[in-house]
Amino acid sequence: MSLLPKLRCVTVDVTGTLMAYKGELGDYYCMAAKAAGRPCPDYKRMHEGFKYAYKDMAKNYPCFGFAAKMPNIVWWKTCVQNSFVRAGYEYDEETFEKIFRRIYASFGSSAPYTVFPDSKPFLRWLRGQGLKVGIVSNAEYRYRDVILPALGVEKPDPRIYEIALERAGNIAPEETLHIGDSMRKDYEPAKSIGMHALLLDRFKTPEAVEWRKSGAVVLPDLTATQEWLSSEKSTC
Repeated sequence: MSLLPKLRCVTVDVTGTLMAYKGELGDYYCMAAKAAGRPCPDYKRMHEGFKYAYKDMAKNYPCFGFAAKMPNIVWWKTCVQNSFVRAGYEYDEETFEKIFRRIYASFGSSAPYTVFPDSKPFLRWLRGQGLKVGIVSNAEYRYRDVILPALGVEKPDPRIYEIALERAGNIAPEETLHIGDSMRKDYEPAKSIGMHALLLDRFKTPEAVEWRKSGAVVLPDLTATQEWLSSEKSTC
């Protein structure tokens, strides 16, 4: 029997599921550095620097500093500065301020993001089926429709899914499907509280092989997801 008639709600991840970043991180850091009159930093070093700086900030000040009452701009300023330092670049205070302001403004706009062409049609289709639709994402407050970090909870903490169901009108987990692109942050925590879940593999990631072996439903995009939900064989 199709899963669709059993559902009352569908929650969806944002980055990698509904939209993606345009270009590389280094593109935006390079443009910001050049605008401040400094040479373009090395892309690979910048990427690695950001990866570790972001990981440290997320560990020490989770939910973009929510629990520590750290202003969002301070969280990101510290993260960006540490990213440059880890990549081997240090600037005087005035220069860094110019660089950071440009980076912060860029990622607070729509410029670095692109919405997948199947996202809006899929969300409209869900609403047309009479389903409630919600976003569950670790994106910070500048994403208008985000469920957190105002709640002080981040994926993969299963509580974020429980809060989402409560906000949707106390919908039961077994009446809800979550769609995301991370086994650790999306699939496992959603399943742990009894929700249905599936994963998207838009970029043909090597990990998807293991996802399928574990029994997870893995689909290439939201068009395929709509077709799967409409079929008589959909179950997860």
